[in-house]
Amino acid sequence: MRILISFIVGATFGTGLLISGMTDTTKVQGWLDVFGNWDPTLAFVMGGAIIPMAIAWRFTNGRKPVLAESFPAPPEPRLGRNLVLGSALFGMGWGLAGLCPGPAIASLSYGGIGGILFLLAMLAGMAMAPAIRTRLDQQPVAV
Repeated sequence: MRILISFIVGATFGTGLLISGMTDTTKVQGWLDVFGNWDPTLAFVMGGAIIPMAIAWRFTNGRKPVLAESFPAPPEPRLGRNLVLGSALFGMGWGLAGLCPGPAIASLSYGGIGGILFLLAMLAGMAMAPAIRTRLDQQPVAV
């Protein structure tokens, strides 16, 4: 049952990405081009996702999910090297290619060789991330 619900939620997410145009790399890059031909539609898509999710998280206090033992704990609000590095890498990939993980997978059906290359590079980065993180965690932190 959990796999079926995950499939339905993923398909709904992918459909939303497609309908909103977030699988169009030029639309995403237009959002990032603040001093050029700026396209503000991504702000509305983000707001359309963040606002209902913030309300939903408020209603989870004291409740138990249907298909799990508990809701995940909120992340620790700590600004550290891993968060800064991960955010910078994500931002660079998003800005250069106009894709992030969700739209990259959704674009496989029509993205051509560029979409496939992006997905392969993304998967390679995900595979290398644990080793890189271990190495970074062993380095002393400057204070």
